Amino acid sequence: MKGLPMTLAAIAIVFTLFMAMITPAAWVGLLIVVFGLYQTVQKRKGRRAFSSGLITIGILGVMIGGCSAPSDQVDTAATEKAEKEADQQAKADEEKKVEVEQEQQELAYTSGLEEVLVTRVVDGDTVELKDGRKVRLIGINTPESTTRTEEYGKEASNYTTEKLEGKTVWLQKDVSETDRYNRSLRLIWLEIPKDDMDEEEIRTKMFNADLVLNGYAEPSTYNPDVKYSEYFVKFAREAREKETGLWAYGENGTTKGDLDSNKEKKATTASTPKSSSSTSTATTEEPAAAPQQEFYQNCTELRKVYPDGVPSDHPAYASKHDRDKNGWACER
Repeated sequence: MKGLPMTLAAIAIVFTLFMAMITPAAWVGLLIVVFGLYQTVQKRKGRRAFSSGLITIGILGVMIGGCSAPSDQVDTAATEKAEKEADQQAKADEEKKVEVEQEQQELAYTSGLEEVLVTRVVDGDTVELKDGRKVRLIGINTPESTTRTEEYGKEASNYTTEKLEGKTVWLQKDVSETDRYNRSLRLIWLEIPKDDMDEEEIRTKMFNADLVLNGYAEPSTYNPDVKYSEYFVKFAREAREKETGLWAYGENGTTKGDLDSNKEKKATTASTPKSSSSTSTATTEEPAAAPQQEFYQNCTELRKVYPDGVPSDHPAYASKHDRDKNGWACER
């Protein structure tokens, strides 16, 4: 037991030296321990001295000083650790981002997609790109809203503007490159599909399908661009059953499309949408006066008055001006 104070003192000295490397505050405890040892030696020599508890107090001082004082060093170490972890996470996120981009590029290449920026919407089914190209969406037809207006045409144009203008999208070609007006014939994807023939992906990611599903467009198929025609017809039937959008104006919608009787629009369309909840009553209406026929020698003369051509029910329509026999004369 006589050697216990010396052992404790030795331990205290070693511990204090270690703690002193962290903070000078531990030196206070060391001084108390040294003074306690000095008093112990003096007492053994028979001199008046007091050493009771000094060594223990000194050791406690070393521990308290060493553990409480180095808060700035601890904070610095914690900050450095947090910064290191943040850097590692940022690096991992960047690597993940690059990996995703590479995967997206591979998917786009496999599906034949071209990334573009839409700068202007002409109408519901025609847009203009940053590089100046005009793109006509294939497989569908929205009501007119430019030189003439069909029911739900403005709504379709506004919807396309909201969805596409200023946005990056992906173009996909079917078979045809351009139409007679040099507009690129394309499908537009809002996101790159993992499988471009998967129905769920078509419903949720393809804008052509989006227009049909929400009643802003009718399916309008022209060979040879028929890759998605069956899907568009299916989606249009769903929208027609629910009387969504342009289908609220009648079973033939409000413009020409695949679901129209005889593939042509009737001469008149309803001016207000029908409602499944309302009860209709039979009324007698005065027949409309027959429009006066208009005659033009050729399409050049006709387009001076009607820049986008005229449909088959228009007074200026003439079969000789409808070279492709699609029910629309002198179209651009």
